[in-house]
Amino acid sequence: MKSEMDKLRVSVFCFALVFLGSWIGFVEAGRRGHLVQQKPDPKDAVATARWLVSQNNWGVLSTISSELGGAPFGNVVSFSDGLPNKGHGVPYFYLTTLDPTARNGIRDARSSFTVSEFPIGTCGKKDPENPTCAKLTLTGKFKLVDINSKEASFAKDVLFAKHPEMKGWPKGHDFKIFKLEIEDIFLIDWFGGPKPITVAQYLRPRIMRASVFYRSQLASLSVL
Repeated sequence: MKSEMDKLRVSVFCFALVFLGSWIGFVEAGRRGHLVQQKPDPKDAVATARWLVSQNNWGVLSTISSELGGAPFGNVVSFSDGLPNKGHGVPYFYLTTLDPTARNGIRDARSSFTVSEFPIGTCGKKDPENPTCAKLTLTGKFKLVDINSKEASFAKDVLFAKHPEMKGWPKGHDFKIFKLEIEDIFLIDWFGGPKPITVAQYLRPRIMRASVFYRSQLASLSVL
């Protein structure tokens, strides 16, 4: 019986550390002026994936380098999937072919895009590689968006809303709008390995629910 109680105390202590780290992260994000939506319950993989894309404004876009003999080439890029806190899940990019990422993607569309919870500010003191500091990789095809389409108009609006500086970027650099057509989703947001998410689940319109996970765990602590 004593051994079971000791295990319970250790589990409670570990959870308390995780919760404290997350709480510190929310406070720090608030101090920096970021309006961050509450992180979803780790059990809700789809909501967590959509939250990561909605709350971030940059990530690492990886392409197949045509200039390095087919080696993978990762590059930090700005993106948007919708107006702040109103994401649609599909990342849009504003890139010029003066950048190798755009050139690579045009020649070979196979690409992946990675975002982390860490820049959002909600990981607290946790290392970015800690499984509870969520990370997401979307894999698919890098596509040019038809400039005359309604989608291009939408993409430009949401890109400029999150990145106002883009409006003043040199016209002569021929910036174009691209997107990632998602084919696979890799999410780590807790212990136990990647969460299974289909593209259909990820793209299905939904209202992301605020997490009750931490509150329920705190309530359980109060009765111990």
